[in-house]
Amino acid sequence: MGTAAVLDRFKQIEPKVLIAVDGVYYAGKAMDRGQIASELRAQLPSVQHMLVLHTPFATQQVPDSASWSDAVARDDAAVAAFAPQWLPFDHPLWIVYSSGTTGLPKPIVHGHGGIVIVALAMKALHNDVGCSYDPESWGERFHWYSSTGWVMWNSQVAGLLGGTTCVIFDGSPGGSKDQPDWGVLWRFAARHQVSSFGAGAAFYANCMKAGLDLAQCGDLSRITSLGSTGSPLSPDVQAWGTQQFAQMGTPHIWWNNLSGGTDFCGAFIGGNRELPQQPGEMQCRMLGAAVEAWNEAGEPVTDAVGELVCTQPIPSMPLYFWGDAGNQRYLGSYFDMYPAGHGRQPGGGDGAAAMGGVWRHGDWLKVSPHGGCTIYGRSDATINRHGLRMGTSEIYSAVEALPEVLDSMVVDLEYLGRESFMPMFVVLRDGLQLDAALQAKLAAAIRQALSPRFVPDEIVQVAEIPRTLTGKKQELPIKKLLRGQPLQRVVNPDPMPNPASLDWFVGYAQRKQALVA
Repeated sequence: MGTAAVLDRFKQIEPKVLIAVDGVYYAGKAMDRGQIASELRAQLPSVQHMLVLHTPFATQQVPDSASWSDAVARDDAAVAAFAPQWLPFDHPLWIVYSSGTTGLPKPIVHGHGGIVIVALAMKALHNDVGCSYDPESWGERFHWYSSTGWVMWNSQVAGLLGGTTCVIFDGSPGGSKDQPDWGVLWRFAARHQVSSFGAGAAFYANCMKAGLDLAQCGDLSRITSLGSTGSPLSPDVQAWGTQQFAQMGTPHIWWNNLSGGTDFCGAFIGGNRELPQQPGEMQCRMLGAAVEAWNEAGEPVTDAVGELVCTQPIPSMPLYFWGDAGNQRYLGSYFDMYPAGHGRQPGGGDGAAAMGGVWRHGDWLKVSPHGGCTIYGRSDATINRHGLRMGTSEIYSAVEALPEVLDSMVVDLEYLGRESFMPMFVVLRDGLQLDAALQAKLAAAIRQALSPRFVPDEIVQVAEIPRTLTGKKQELPIKKLLRGQPLQRVVNPDPMPNPASLDWFVGYAQRKQALVA
């Protein structure tokens, strides 16, 4: 992440200790991050101690910092005397961040007990990841490629709860930009005898599009399951992977397709080895997750697309948001669509019941008559690119900081079985035209502040951004319009301060019909 994205998160929680690395090696390049670490320290006045994990190629010294190696050095007596601290079930465990569409990312606090219960149920029972009980045998080796900013990193580490050997890859999963190589992770898995292999759905799609032959990546015979999450996995991609493993002598490879969230650090929908597989579909709802698809009236529907809701509390629902007085932001994030008295209500307990409503997750879900589930993308305006989520406000902050840009809007159009398409619309200062140089400047600003993954697929100049009377950008209506819904169904232009701005977007949607159909 860029400096701005990190500061948006850490300034909210006022950390006292900051641990950083002064360099990284990624996609074949050594990158000095000492300057970034120094900037973070300078802009986080709450930090009292800075620990730096040194890399041999870093040249920028981080001032007023201590070495990580020195800080963790202990003699044998200290190690022998160490004992873990016993804590209450609901003692705070960590803070993770899930971006909203306006304002700063949400700092979500989870509890020890709830996370342990949900993680064990998911890993041991649904994912069928066991323990490495015999050091002389291969045992269970669990790998799920993830950045440390994605909740799948927490999920990967949670494999340790069941005694699993976690196999961590540090680097680019697709080679470099100049030399793309989608066999990197597969060769890594073969080299370390991985038995459970997971990645974002986009990774598998890239492997298929690159024409990758898995048989050329080494011995993958120990892999018994393929995990996928982050976005819908298309039937074509799943069929491709199944065929690849069949050709290597594993005719019944199990696809463990998951859908969950950072919000509760778990999955609502996942896999079960004992159930039949349908390409493009997740096998079942998770144990303890009372998940349904609801229509606008708050009624459960089957074999039809609706809002994904969880009607009963689950143990890993957040304790609270950091600094959220009266749980107002928490309530607004998950319980605003189905508050108390709307639809069928929980039967008691904590979590959703205590909040007085039903958890609405923000995904489009269809539950089939046989219990299988299909996710059709986000129902809110959160950007989800290759498994990484980012609030649109963070992209706006990066782009609208440029003097040429007066206003902007971005929408992420997700499709089942196809790549998402993310256009950005910008209003420029009078007299300016969106030429190639300015497009490159906009892309560079997003890349530096956030990540290359959030660079739009297309940048288009517009005269105005549609807004509400309160000044909010009409992201969801425009997203629905570009997905093919008629204007009269997605927005009422009467109360808008600039209703004429919609005309351009209607024309754009018609021109892009091949993309949004």
